[in-house]
Amino acid sequence: MSKDTLINYVELPCRDLPATKAFFAAVFNWTFTDYGPAYVEFHDKGIVGGLYQSELASVTANGAALLVFYSPDLATTQQRIEANGGTIIKPIFDFPGGRRFHFTEPSGNEFAVWSDK
Repeated sequence: MSKDTLINYVELPCRDLPATKAFFAAVFNWTFTDYGPAYVEFHDKGIVGGLYQSELASVTANGAALLVFYSPDLATTQQRIEANGGTIIKPIFDFPGGRRFHFTEPSGNEFAVWSDK
């Protein structure tokens, strides 16, 4: 494998594109480019990807990969998630190296947020 090979893009299923776009814009300041009614690309600090219209959701209970955000302030990030329609599915817990929690966004996709603080 080449040293230049790297993960470059991620695509996630999305039940409700408008709600999911609004959630990530409000909580994580993502920006978007629409490519028709069933696909949107997101742009973020460190990752680029897409959301595609689907009735499926990416959850670890079904074997999906877990995308993990870093935050220096877990409590504030959790409050922003809940205030914008996210659901905490695993409350803050300790693990070697820090603390984290898991949440789902309005389309049901699971993510985590961790901190070393």
